[in-house]
Amino acid sequence: MNVFFHHRRGGIAWLLGLALIAGCASPPPPPRLYRLPSSVAGSAAGDAAAVPSSETWQLLTPVALPDYLDRDALLVPEGSTGLQPLEGHRWAEPLRDALPRILRQDLARLLGADRVWAAPVPAGVTITRQLRVELLAFEASADRRAVQLRARWSLLDPRAAATAPLVEQADISATSAGPDADSLVAAHRLALWRLAERISRASPTR
Repeated sequence: MNVFFHHRRGGIAWLLGLALIAGCASPPPPPRLYRLPSSVAGSAAGDAAAVPSSETWQLLTPVALPDYLDRDALLVPEGSTGLQPLEGHRWAEPLRDALPRILRQDLARLLGADRVWAAPVPAGVTITRQLRVELLAFEASADRRAVQLRARWSLLDPRAAATAPLVEQADISATSAGPDADSLVAAHRLALWRLAERISRASPTR
């Protein structure tokens, strides 16, 4: 009987010890949230001014994304082919929502504010170019010193249904000031600005 109570007391003491350790452990801090800013940091975008376009564009949504980007994790490389979430850092806004907003804003800056629309298009506006964008890759380089973006897009004149769309693809790199999360977010933003520049130059007429 004494042996039984001895072991029982020992087990209870062990459980109490675990509970004490668990109670003393600090909870993990909440993740830091990041958003893609409206403007490009510093002078990276230069003093770009709108070059009036003779076309009126409509950005079709959604912007297509690979499944691995359709989440709130800020991803960084792991090994030669892997990706992992950057612990403690997340996107505040899903990329599927942020990308159309940022692209439309940048294209409006490049083509003219009244030349780029998303649905619904105001009455009286005639769309002459419909833009569809697909991101194929959007991630930090292996050394976290750059962000690589690969995109494909098409431009179609909705008034000429029989005309084949103009289809283009680009590989874009934006240097990061460092491997930290703030620098990587800034590089993501710069890559999107450069994508807008490439797309704006694809217009058949300016």
